[in-house]
Amino acid sequence: MSDLNRRSTPLFPMSIITSLTDLTARQIRYYEENGLVHPARSKGNRRLFSFNDVDRLLEIKDLIDKGVNLAGIKEMLSNKTTKTETEEVPKEEKLEVEVKQALSDRELRNLLRKELLEAGRLNKNSLRQGELSRFFH
Repeated sequence: MSDLNRRSTPLFPMSIITSLTDLTARQIRYYEENGLVHPARSKGNRRLFSFNDVDRLLEIKDLIDKGVNLAGIKEMLSNKTTKTETEEVPKEEKLEVEVKQALSDRELRNLLRKELLEAGRLNKNSLRQGELSRFFH
């Protein structure tokens, strides 16, 4: 499975996303209603988010914190996607982006692994422990 497929695989329910992004469920539903994020749905019609969705929500949160309104965010995100689709990126830049992406994925895995290992110690409970423990042996 390629890294692109892994990052776009829907894994996380709303409860995990709210703890990862510090956004409320209502905020996330509002962003979905306005077409800023498109989570997958389970058979029971529950939202499932991918790592790409988490990145997008964090980007939206940063823009909101900077004072950008919803229309501005839509414009910025649509320009970002059209640029990446229409522009031809040199191979050297693609490799550099892939290396940076791999580092951030590795850092995320290490952070999650550390959290899973520390869960239960000093009365710490991890919300993600049950959801992500199947990925680490």
